[in-house]
Formats: sequence, C-alpha cells, structure tokens
Amino acid sequence: MTTNPAAPQAPTFWEAFAYWLKLGFVSFGGPAGQIAIMHEDLVERRRWISEQRYLHALNYCMVLPGPEAQQLASYIGWLMHRTWGGIVAGGLFVLPSLFILTGLSWIYMAYGDVAAVAGVLYGIKPAVTAIVVSAAYRIGSRALKNGVLWSIAVAAFIAIFAFNLPFPLIVLAAGVTGYLGGRFAPGKFSVGGGHGKGGKSAAPAVIDDNTPTPPHAVFTWPRFWKILLAFLGLWLAAMGALTLLFGWDAVLTQMAWFFTKAALMTFGGAYAVLPYVYQGAVEHFQWLSATQMIDGLALGETTPGPLIMVVSFVGFAGGWTKALFGSDSLLLAGVVAATVVTFFTFLPSFLFIFLGGPFIESTHGNLKFTAPLTGITAAVVGVIVNLAVFFAYHVLWPKGLGGPFEWASALIGVAAALALFRFKAGVIPVVLACGLAGLALTLVRPFLH
Repeated sequence: MTTNPAAPQAPTFWEAFAYWLKLGFVSFGGPAGQIAIMHEDLVERRRWISEQRYLHALNYCMVLPGPEAQQLASYIGWLMHRTWGGIVAGGLFVLPSLFILTGLSWIYMAYGDVAAVAGVLYGIKPAVTAIVVSAAYRIGSRALKNGVLWSIAVAAFIAIFAFNLPFPLIVLAAGVTGYLGGRFAPGKFSVGGGHGKGGKSAAPAVIDDNTPTPPHAVFTWPRFWKILLAFLGLWLAAMGALTLLFGWDAVLTQMAWFFTKAALMTFGGAYAVLPYVYQGAVEHFQWLSATQMIDGLALGETTPGPLIMVVSFVGFAGGWTKALFGSDSLLLAGVVAATVVTFFTFLPSFLFIFLGGPFIESTHGNLKFTAPLTGITAAVVGVIVNLAVFFAYHVLWPKGLGGPFEWASALIGVAAALALFRFKAGVIPVVLACGLAGLALTLVRPFLH
C-alpha cells in the first residue's frame, strides 16, 4: 500500500498557457463533454484543483448566463494565475474554434453550392435535429421532476411556438415563477442541476479543499467597482468606436448590440438561446436565411469550443451577405463581423467570472439561485423542443409542407437518433458519419434517376 502523494508543483503561467491552448483544440462534445475533459485533466491527472473546489466553481458557472464550460476554464485560470490567467484560459477556449469556424464559414459561403459540400451538409442537418432532440431529452429527464416543472416546460413551448414570444420574456417569466415557487412551494422547486457528485479528492491538489483563497481572489468592494468600471469602459469603447465609424444603424453596430443582449440571455446553454438568435438574426435583421442558420449549427457541432460559437457563423454570414465593405471584400466583411460578434458575445462571460469569483470564493457557494434556476431550466426544455420542431420542419420539408417529404433525411435522422439514444454514441462520430452518408447519397443520386 502506498500513501497519498504530496501535492504536485503549482504550474507556471506558461505551463497553464500550453494546457489551455491544447484544450481549445480538443474541447469537443458540448458543455458536458468539455466539463468531463477538464475534470479528468485538472482534478484527476494533473491535480491542479481538488474535486470539491472544481465542483464549487462549476456550480457558480451553471447559474450564470453564458457557456458554463468556458466560464469554468476562466474561473480556474483566474484562481491560479490572476486576471491574465483567466483571460488566457477563457480566450484560448474560444479562439481555436473562431479560427476553424471562420474557415469553414468561408468554404460554406463561397462553395456551399458545390455538390460535395452540399452533400455533406445534407447528411449533417438531420443529425443536428437528432442532437437537439437528444439535448431536450437529456435536460428534460434531469430537470422535469414533477408536474409543476412539466407545466412550465409546456407553457414555454406554447409561448414560443404558438405566440412567438421573445426568449428573454420567457426566461424572465420562468425565473419569477421559480422564485415565487421557491417561496411558496419549495418542495416543487428543490430540484438541483449538477453535472456530478462531490467527493474527497484522491490525492492533494495544488488548489486543495482547504487551500486558503489567494489574495487576488478575496472579495473587496474597491476591487468589485474597479472591475465593473473597467469592463463597462471596454464595452463602451468598443461600441462607441463602431458607432462613430459606421453609425448606430449599421450592421456591425447592430450585431454588437444584439449579441450583447444575447450573451445576457444564454441561461441553459446554446440550445436555449438559439431561438432568440434565430428571431433576431433571421427574422428581424435578415442577416442570413433559415437554411443557413441550420447549416451554421451543423458546422458548429463539428468544431471544438462552446456551441454558442455558432454566433460567429451568424456574424460571418451576415457580414458576407450584407457585403459590408463592397462586393470585392466579402471575406474581409465576414471575418470582421465574426470577430465583432464573438467579442461582444463573450465579454460578459469574463465580467461574471472576475466580478463574481471573489464573492463565490468568500461565501463557499451558499447561493440562493436554485429555485429561479430550476424554473428557467424547465422553460429551457420547452424552448429546445421548439427548436427541434423548427429544425425538423426545415430539414424534412425544405420547400414547405406543400413540397415533397425528404425520406432520405428522415432515415439519416432516425439513424442518428438511434446512435445517440440507444448506443450512446458521441456527437462528433454521429455528425461525421451522417455527413459521409449525405455525401455518398449525393454522389450516387444521379445514377438512380
């Protein structure tokens, strides 16, 4: 028998930098997969942070709007190496995905009509529909534990499907319902929503259960106001620059404003906020079409990083479609728009970590957000089901209900659903297999007629 080893040597800033960079390129599998990857690396293998401290940070990130896995990386990076550690960890979680997705967006916008590209997308679209259904089932099975929460989910579905109510209004109503329910019927709203169970770490970690909070993570009001003013100043400077250069009604300025609001609405993950993005980007601003939106989500599923990175595709497609800098500079327009959208989408995520992290470290996770969060999570299930219905309609009846039914898409979708539900296959293998099936179908179709 061997005794527990001593705590490992604390990583240097550049050792951590190398890890966060690698993570940015391998963070597939959505938030649950990304959180599992970090747990295996940081808690079990490298022992940079203990199990309890890891889950403590995760519980905070789960109640925030924004991509929880990216915020968790920012939190741990900040805890280890101060502000720059948080910026590097959170930034490198996103940047590889931005570069890859920008390249894919260019191929799509420039060559999307090429038979091979169209064939791959034809196969991926029904797979994405199955993935969205899987997400609704996964969240619903965990969150809808009683009739009251089921009622909230159904009400949210009806509100967005039948009445087309804005997503922020649905989130607000669900949060208020959860708050009131937590006060008057706490038993119905006591359902938690964690990714795993806490436990004692197998061996000491660099940031262990009893490691004192480092000085930079101690909550003080002067530091709170300094961080808040710095972020507000950064946001105002960027927004002001766009307004001065292009005007308030310009596409880039409106993208910045719209995705700032979207970033504050991403309770429940990317699937939950996509209907809001669809309402704004497709229906209101018409930056891209409904078909392009589905294709963008398909591309987003195949790249590392948070799924909310699909907003970068929305920005790229909008900049390209609106030819912001003239018809000869479509690529430049797409890259600039994608960068603007990404900046304004993720800026609030860093604010929440740097502003709230010290408070969370000082209170040891005694949060009172469970009941409103439970209500919001229930509503999110209804919203995601609506998203699945929307995708299924556009994939199976691409020319409307009066047009032909796409039997091949339906079969690929059923196969994807079987792989996800019955065989617990990963998202990436399913997407790749369905893309290859779509490509093969496109290549043999001419010989079938």
